[in-house]
Amino acid sequence: MQPLIEAVHEEFVPYLGEGKVADYIPELAKADPRNLGIAVATVDGRVYSTGDDAEPFTIQSISKVFALTLALGKVGDDLWRRVGREPSGTPFDSIIQLEHEHGIPRNPFINAGALVVSDILLSGYQPRETIGQILEFVRFIANDETIAIDPVVARSETEHGYRNRALANFMLGFGNIEHAVDLVLGVYFHQCAIAMDCRQLAKAGLFLATGGRVTHRDTGVVSTLRARRINALMLTCGQYDGSGDFAFRVGLPSKSGVSGGLLAIVPGIASVAVWSPALNKQGNSLVGTLVLERLAERAGWSIF
Repeated sequence: MQPLIEAVHEEFVPYLGEGKVADYIPELAKADPRNLGIAVATVDGRVYSTGDDAEPFTIQSISKVFALTLALGKVGDDLWRRVGREPSGTPFDSIIQLEHEHGIPRNPFINAGALVVSDILLSGYQPRETIGQILEFVRFIANDETIAIDPVVARSETEHGYRNRALANFMLGFGNIEHAVDLVLGVYFHQCAIAMDCRQLAKAGLFLATGGRVTHRDTGVVSTLRARRINALMLTCGQYDGSGDFAFRVGLPSKSGVSGGLLAIVPGIASVAVWSPALNKQGNSLVGTLVLERLAERAGWSIF
């Protein structure tokens, strides 16, 4: 595995710089588009990595996977009364679909869906407690107490999150947000600002490759059925309106973030994290997607 990921890294270094770094959050615009990190955590407890694998970045929308896991643990399938399970086919921050579908987001991985998940996690707690629960969960599954929230990025998101504020207010008008909008946004912005490197992120996603078990504690986080269903949503919805093409080319459940991170799951085998900040037109890592496609091809990984 180590020679394989090093070879794939070397192959795509010449492509670094292509694409566009997210700039609607000013702190993200400071990222170096020539960064590329790769990490693979296998179900037998090994971790292989190369490139800028130790450089922390905020995981942004990859955090939606972990928040969804917690919300399902809290309310179970009642969550699906407020959030759909279908691909959106529209940009991740689109408001158009909400108008036609009466404030019910198409899935939990677009921004509107993630805001409803944040609202669910807030029930019975203060924002600081909810943010702490999300962070502690990520630390637990990654087996790493050093993982933290980047306060500068969280502040930048809070100051410039106009479209997310609009989405939350719009859903409030339909009765699908139950708490004060600023409290919901506070939870969401801070979960997106959780900072991790590729090795930490790969380890955090490993429970979805092991049927819901955290191997370092030999304990279950979610049932095998729930892990399978989260993977299904990652496959169909995890790359926004690029999800179909990603499934066609890579064939693995995955989730992207606008900081250039990608988390992919190889059920029964491994969890893979790739980071390259420059994005394609769908808002997913351009080089990261190419790396995952080549890695899946060379390793023979696909759920199909």
